[in-house]
Amino acid sequence: MYAKDDYLQRHSYLQRHSLTFEPEWSVYRSFGKRLFDLAIILPIFLAISPVLLIAAVLVKLDSRGPVFFLQERLGRYGETFLAYKFRTMTHRQREATSEILPGHSEVTRIGHWLRRFKIDELPQLLNIVNGDMSLVGPRPALPEHITEYNEAGLRRLLERPGLTGLSQVSGNIYLSWPVRWFYDAQYVANLSFLKDVVIIIKTVAVVLLGEERFLKKPNTDSEQASEVEDASQEPHENRRAA
Repeated sequence: MYAKDDYLQRHSYLQRHSLTFEPEWSVYRSFGKRLFDLAIILPIFLAISPVLLIAAVLVKLDSRGPVFFLQERLGRYGETFLAYKFRTMTHRQREATSEILPGHSEVTRIGHWLRRFKIDELPQLLNIVNGDMSLVGPRPALPEHITEYNEAGLRRLLERPGLTGLSQVSGNIYLSWPVRWFYDAQYVANLSFLKDVVIIIKTVAVVLLGEERFLKKPNTDSEQASEVEDASQEPHENRRAA
């Protein structure tokens, strides 16, 4: 069974949100995934440290403001944590109320390339080392999003958020929120070592070829299919920031 603290947290979260769904126990889900994260992340962090250093210098030289952008995000079971990113936009106070799509006027010159190749998210390797995140999982959302979640949205919080995930290799910012939540809930329900490896491989392809090449609609059924299909037709400008 799950470690005692995790077991209590999980069941407290399920009861708090009246969720009847609980993922099946597995060795990988229980502790193998965390070991996999640490085994992969530590060598990667050392290998890409020159890239991180160069990115930090370029961010500082390109525009005024801090190198890093810190923002509170939702973690497992609805707990919050500070997520690290390289700053890619002009430095000012703003409300995160809209999706930052390619071509946004406030994205800096260096920020455009950091976003295009997902380098802006690499500081979240520190979040993974800290145990706030995992290499693969639902992307960490803004805390206020939890009030808008349907059941799929709530189920996505049953695992640690990830640096990449099923939604990110299925269209990401080109999908509506309910569609992303559906993919995330699907990932949580079917989590496995093999699926994590496949998502990591696909992520490399997304970085090289672009997210729009991987846009697809989830294969759903019955009432949920209608909900997801309707959501996928929402205009991009009405979607909240991730």
